[in-house]
Amino acid sequence: MATERDRYSNFDRPPTFDELDAEFNAEMLSPDGALSGGLARPWQDELAQAREEQQTIRSAEVFERAQEVIPGGVNSPVRAYGSVGGTPPFIESAFESIVRDVEGRRYIDLVGSWGPALVGHAHPEVVEAVQRAAESGLSFGAPTVGEVELAEEVIRRVKAIEKIRFVSTGTEATMTAIRLARGATGRDVLVKFAGCYHGHSDSLLAEAGSGVATAGLPGSAGVTRGTSKDTIVVPYGDLAALEEVFEQRGDEIAAIITEAAPANMGVITPPHGFNQAIHELAHRYGALVIFDEVLTGFRVSAAGFWGYDALPGVNGSLNYGNTRQVPNYTPDLFTFGKVIGGGMPLAALGGRRDIMDLLAPLGPVYQAGTLSGNPLATAAGLATLKLATPLVYERLDSVSEVIQNGVREALDSEGVPYALNNAGNLFSVCFGEEPAETGVTNYEQAKSQNKEAYTAFFHTMLAEGIYLPPSPFEAWFISSAHTNEDIARILDALPAAVRAAGAEIM
Repeated sequence: MATERDRYSNFDRPPTFDELDAEFNAEMLSPDGALSGGLARPWQDELAQAREEQQTIRSAEVFERAQEVIPGGVNSPVRAYGSVGGTPPFIESAFESIVRDVEGRRYIDLVGSWGPALVGHAHPEVVEAVQRAAESGLSFGAPTVGEVELAEEVIRRVKAIEKIRFVSTGTEATMTAIRLARGATGRDVLVKFAGCYHGHSDSLLAEAGSGVATAGLPGSAGVTRGTSKDTIVVPYGDLAALEEVFEQRGDEIAAIITEAAPANMGVITPPHGFNQAIHELAHRYGALVIFDEVLTGFRVSAAGFWGYDALPGVNGSLNYGNTRQVPNYTPDLFTFGKVIGGGMPLAALGGRRDIMDLLAPLGPVYQAGTLSGNPLATAAGLATLKLATPLVYERLDSVSEVIQNGVREALDSEGVPYALNNAGNLFSVCFGEEPAETGVTNYEQAKSQNKEAYTAFFHTMLAEGIYLPPSPFEAWFISSAHTNEDIARILDALPAAVRAAGAEIM
């Protein structure tokens, strides 16, 4: 089925899934079937067998203990299963495309640690890189060669970036990018879009997506009016509203911050030309654009969604490294997380040299962090990016397309109303008559979906050993480690899950 993006393509379709699968297996797998250079699944099986022999722990018991000592029993709200109900499985181990809970149950993972597991969990080359780094010391609070090498790799991939600063979390990256934009422009006001999530710093929680959407909260207690007064929220995709804001307050606006492709109110396919239009509008008024690629960066293509936009309608892997193709717009600042750390706590902001040089110690905008550029995290990130070859991106895109088509076919065959959006290989599904009729292009439409239907769908898939995001406001994540057997199991589980969802709607 053609995607929205295909309507703007003059390029040929990529090779078929079977062709790419054969090529991927030939290049990426060793003779014993394990990922190149790696350990086979029996390694995890031995760990699981040892656990089963002394199995005394259950997720429900651990969750009860956790709630006594950790608020809500979790360290990030969506993990509590508040949106879908039930007890979250406590994960003990993960390898390739599989996660295993403390009770010994295996799941095919479509969460991927919310994005970092681009090449699968515990890839041997990533693990080895972290082990080597750990043998030399866990943290120095001093410069290392590894952070320089990772910075060079990011700049090689994303042509718009001239300098980069590493931090520990996506929240820290966006918070620093906003401070930097205000320092560069001498202005105070920030514009964001409803439903876009940029971390949990105070000024960014107004009408945010992700966990805030899951909890049904308009923002957060503890955020003062003084903090939020300089944040203007505009409906996503509404250029007329954005133009009105700039006409009224353009000389006060320091920056627009936007997700490159929204993925925290479910996935929203950016309207054609929208990202270019907001760049042109902001720059007309002397404001900067902060492109949040914490989720999309190095996942939907080697150069993130910005790189994917260079070749619309074509497999995003083609825009790799020093490609001659660049989009018609250039963000002033980017923020990254997830894949850039390969599963370790690492994030970054990067952009034009003249803006980045305003950061201390060169300039007046202060940012610091003892663990910024941590040697273990930079080793994991660099190893992951080196593994993320064009063939890996082709695999991600083709597997995602097969699963998306399987979801569509299962829903269509049962007559269950839905909308399915994608941004490259990221996608999500919204159940209900209203999403089916209007589509889902903004936060208000995302909130109209039938959440009970997703809950039924989620738990049916979980019972079949498929681990989906425990919220309808999150993206599904594919890894290059998903095998054909994994895909077949996902597709086989869909009909029953779709019927369960349909029962909540009909």
